[in-house]
Amino acid sequence: MSRLDELLRQLPAFKEWVPMHVRTWSFYAFILVFQLSGGIYLSALPDMEGETALMQEDLLMAGLSSFLGISMVFPLLFRLKFRLTSRFILQVTSAGLVACNLVTMYCRSVPLLVVTCFIAGMLRMWGTFECFSTIQLRITPTRNFAVFFPVVYATVFGCIQVSGYLTTWLAYHYHWQYMQLVIIALLLGVFGCTRLLLRPFHMGKPMPLYGIDWLGALLWSTGLGLLIFVANYGDYYDWFHSPLLCAALAAGIGCVALNIGRMHHIRHPYIDPQVYRYPKVVPIILLFAALCLLSSTATVLQGVFTGVILGYDSLTAARLNLPSLLGTLAGAAFTLYALTRLYLTYKQLTVLGFVCVLAYQVECYFLISPETVLGQLYLPVFVRNFGNVILYIALTTYLQQLVPFVFFFQALGAVGFIREGIGSPIANALTARLFKVVQQSNAFTLSTSLDGLDVRSSSLPLPELFGELQRQSLLVSLKEVYGYAVLLGILFLLLVLAMRYRHIVRFVRMPPVEVFKRLLEIRHTGERVN
Repeated sequence: MSRLDELLRQLPAFKEWVPMHVRTWSFYAFILVFQLSGGIYLSALPDMEGETALMQEDLLMAGLSSFLGISMVFPLLFRLKFRLTSRFILQVTSAGLVACNLVTMYCRSVPLLVVTCFIAGMLRMWGTFECFSTIQLRITPTRNFAVFFPVVYATVFGCIQVSGYLTTWLAYHYHWQYMQLVIIALLLGVFGCTRLLLRPFHMGKPMPLYGIDWLGALLWSTGLGLLIFVANYGDYYDWFHSPLLCAALAAGIGCVALNIGRMHHIRHPYIDPQVYRYPKVVPIILLFAALCLLSSTATVLQGVFTGVILGYDSLTAARLNLPSLLGTLAGAAFTLYALTRLYLTYKQLTVLGFVCVLAYQVECYFLISPETVLGQLYLPVFVRNFGNVILYIALTTYLQQLVPFVFFFQALGAVGFIREGIGSPIANALTARLFKVVQQSNAFTLSTSLDGLDVRSSSLPLPELFGELQRQSLLVSLKEVYGYAVLLGILFLLLVLAMRYRHIVRFVRMPPVEVFKRLLEIRHTGERVN
C-alpha cells in the first residue's frame, strides 16, 4: 500500500480527535440516510394520490425522474470529489435533500415535483458516492471491486426494501408525510454531524471543473425524460392515438439522436463515444435491459395478485419486503464469496442470476390461485432478489474490468440510462399493456358462455356474477402473462449461455488522485486511451 493509500485509509477529512471506528461507521450511517431519502416515496402512492388529488401517473413520473437523476450525475461524481471537500459536499447534499423533501410534502405542481425529484436523485447519488468513495480503502485496502461492489449493492438494495416497508408502515398507521419528516430529521442529523466531525480538507490543489459538456447533460436528461413520459402516460393518453405522446416521442428521440451525433464531433462530450467501443459494454447494457423486462412482472403483476385476488392490504403485502431484504443480503454475500474465494467466472454468475430470476417467474406461474397464502410467496421473492443482486454485482464488476478507470464513470452513466432510466418504465409499460390486452381478451372469451340457459350463471345475482367473471379473467390473465415471462426468460438464458465472456482477474491499485491527474492530462491533450 502506497503512502497516499495509507493516508486516505485514515480518512483525513475528519478532525483529528475523532476515533477511527467513529469515522468509518459515521460515513456508513450517512450512506444509509442518503439511500433512505428521496423526493417521492412510491410505497405511499395510494395515500398521496388520494390527498394530493394528483393522478397515479403524475406521482410515478416524479418518482421515475428521481431514478433518472441518479444515473445522470455519474459522469460528474469523480470530478466533483476532487474539486470540493467532503465537508462541503455532505452539507450541500443533506441540506438540498431536506429542501426537496419539504417541496414534495406540499407541492401540487407536477412539473415542479418532477424537477425537484430529479434534483433529489442527483443529490442522493452524490452524497452516497462521496461517503462510499471515502471509506473504500477501509472496506478493501487493495481496491478490489469484487469486494467493494457487493457491499455497495447490499446497502443500496437493502435500503430500498427498508424504505418501502417503513413508508408503508408510517402511511398505514399515521400519515404519508411522516416518512418525509423522519428523513428530514435524519438529514439534519447528517448536516450537524458533518459540521461537528469534519474539517475542510483537500488532498492537494482543487481540480478545476473545465471541459464538462453541460449542454450534453441537458439533452440526455430531456430526451430520456420525454421517453419516460411516453412510457408512463401511454395508457392514460391511449398511446399513439394521442398527439401529445407522439410529439413527446419525436422530441425525445430527436434529443437523444442529436446528442449521439454531437458527441462524435465535440472535444469533451458528456458520454464519450469511446465508452461504447469497448468490448462487451453494449451486451452488458442489453443484459440489464433484459433484466428490467423480466423484473417488470414483479412490479406490475405481483401487486395485482396480492391486492385484488388475495385481498391483502398494503401493510400485509409489505411483509414481502422481509424476504426481499434477506434475498438481497444473501445474494451479495454469495457473490462476494464466489468472486473472491470460488473464483467463478462472470458468465457463470450471470447465468446463475438469470436462472434465479427465471425461477421466480416459474414459481409465480404455479402459485396463481385464490388459495395461495402470503407465506408461499416468500421463496420466489427471496430467489428473485437473490438473482437480481448477483446480476448487478457481476455485471458492474465485469464492466469495471472492461473499461479503463478514465471512462468508468461515464460507462456507469451509460449503463444507468437503461438500468435506472428508461429501462424499467418501458418494460413496465409493455407488461402492463400486454396484461390489459390479455385480460380483455379472456374476459370476452369467458363471458360468451354466460347466458340464461346456464344453470350456474342464472342462479347468481348479476353483480356477483360479473364480479366472479372479473376475478376469473384476472387469474387466467396473470397466469398467462407469467407464462410469457417464463418463455422470455428461457430465451434470455439461452442467449446468455451463447455469449462469450472473458474472465479477467485484476484489481485497480492506482491511487485515485493519480488517476484523476491522468484523466485531466488526457482531456487536455485530446489523447485516447485504448
